[in-house]
Amino acid sequence: MRNTVRYGLVGTGLMANEHLRNLAITPGAVVTALADPVESSLAAAKATLGAAADEAQTFADSAALAKSGLVDAVIVASPNYTHRSVLEPLFDAGVAILCEKPLATTIEDARWVADRAAQSKAPFWVAMEYRYMPPVVEYIDQIRAGRIGRLHMLSIREHRFPFLKKIGDWNRFNRNSGGTMVEKCCHFFDMMRLITQSEAVRVYCSGAMDVNHLDERYGGETPDIIDNSYTTVDFANGVRAMLDLSMFAEGAENQEEITAVGDKARLDVLIPEGAIVFSPRVPLRAPKQVERQVVEVDPTVLKAGTHHGSTFYEHQKFISAVRGEGPVEVTAHDGLMAVAIGMAAEISAREKRVVEMSELGF
Repeated sequence: MRNTVRYGLVGTGLMANEHLRNLAITPGAVVTALADPVESSLAAAKATLGAAADEAQTFADSAALAKSGLVDAVIVASPNYTHRSVLEPLFDAGVAILCEKPLATTIEDARWVADRAAQSKAPFWVAMEYRYMPPVVEYIDQIRAGRIGRLHMLSIREHRFPFLKKIGDWNRFNRNSGGTMVEKCCHFFDMMRLITQSEAVRVYCSGAMDVNHLDERYGGETPDIIDNSYTTVDFANGVRAMLDLSMFAEGAENQEEITAVGDKARLDVLIPEGAIVFSPRVPLRAPKQVERQVVEVDPTVLKAGTHHGSTFYEHQKFISAVRGEGPVEVTAHDGLMAVAIGMAAEISAREKRVVEMSELGF
């Protein structure tokens, strides 16, 4: 494929605009098509493109965009519940696809996407931006290099702001989003799989909607999305992982904190501080030997998004795969497994019980 890669976007809301800002600083990327049934969203995307908007044709849906022949690669950033219907004509067109998380809102649809992606000759990539935060990349490299010894415990804390408003308020209901543990937390379940290098065997989640959205009504309905939870995941290799989520803790100094504990040391990474903290084991009452480093991120990259620079670095990897110069690093299978763990957590929180992954066919 030629050096220039022509991009289309399906869905032009908040996340799509972050992709547009990052494509603008990605060498060889040009946006040639936008698809969204909402005119105000298309207008916002054109405003983000600025002068480059003249090069982008607009369409009402993914089918029309797919037939246009204007694109080599498509970013799917439409509402979660639309992914299967949006992806079908794109698979038929044989274009490269970067699909936003979650892959789908049901395991059935996620399996369908994974099956179609396996049959496609074009790259299919699931957008798991958190993998590509520079401090997280360095953090995982240190774990893989054996700095903490053998990994036994992994915990992830995200204390953040409530869900943002979306067009049509679709993200206020489980039926549209897949539920908070799928919509939001698939990022972290993907991270658990990446770090443990194993598969989940059982999940227990205690969660509820206790603070956010209680006074909101949409068509007479009250939102039903979890706003805080603790989730424990047992992995096949014996590693235990835990997710601590609060979506009414936006005053926290760091939004994400990941802690890995091995038989030789503990390792933390703090976002957005960018610090990696190494705490080796020491004899009782001996002086601690904590080491701290800060992984800096290019300010231009930081300004292009809200995911600590990760969207930019993800795009450099994706465009390499589109050009045939690098592998797909986040597969449809990865996306399927993240949805499956998230769905197990949703079931667990609702039914107040442990869910075996075998119950879901994994």
